Amino acid sequence: MSASPAGIRVLVVEDDPVAADAHALYVRRVPGFTVSGTARSMAAARRHLDHHPVDLVLLDLFLPDGHGLQLVRTLRAAGHTADIVAVTSARDLAMVREGVSLGVVQYVLKPFTFATLRDRLTRYAAFRATTGEASGQDEVDRTIAALRAPRPAALPKGLTAATLRAVTDVLRAAEGGLTATGTAAGVGISRITARRYLEHLVASGRAVRAPQYGQVGRPELRYRWSDSDPV
Repeated sequence: MSASPAGIRVLVVEDDPVAADAHALYVRRVPGFTVSGTARSMAAARRHLDHHPVDLVLLDLFLPDGHGLQLVRTLRAAGHTADIVAVTSARDLAMVREGVSLGVVQYVLKPFTFATLRDRLTRYAAFRATTGEASGQDEVDRTIAALRAPRPAALPKGLTAATLRAVTDVLRAAEGGLTATGTAAGVGISRITARRYLEHLVASGRAVRAPQYGQVGRPELRYRWSDSDPV
């Protein structure tokens, strides 16, 4: 399972050209990883894998000529052993279970930051670097745990995961963004509470804010889901 002298070779499979370029750029920024190529469809991915050595496939699940998991089945049937990291906006846990059964080693949900992908790739590299015979159950457990993402950081005091999800859903659905007042109305919480959650999303890099002018009095802040990363 050791990497080649060129590093861990990654094929980026993504039909959106902007996202594909961003994924490839992110991969190149992680030490120990190289980009073998990019593919915009299942067919292109199969052609690349037939002619180039690949260790890891960064795979979007929704492709113009089929579902990404269908590609995984085809690759396995053809004897390709490259590991798979699924990159998707899909949150269907049944799909996640199916992917695991096919050998998908990681899932990364869109939108994500470079730091998120770097963490997943670094963990994959640590998993891949393990060789030899385990000394016991503890070492086996540690090897498997290398692929797991860390536990989410604790929320600030007074914030709950359920309300954060509700605020996140409302904000992501608002194409033009929302003020704290609009968010409060959409979730059913007070304006002050909504602003605390919105500021937490800004602090964690998942939302951005800007003053909304054009009204009498002090401008109100408008929040929107971060689109600084095109993925």
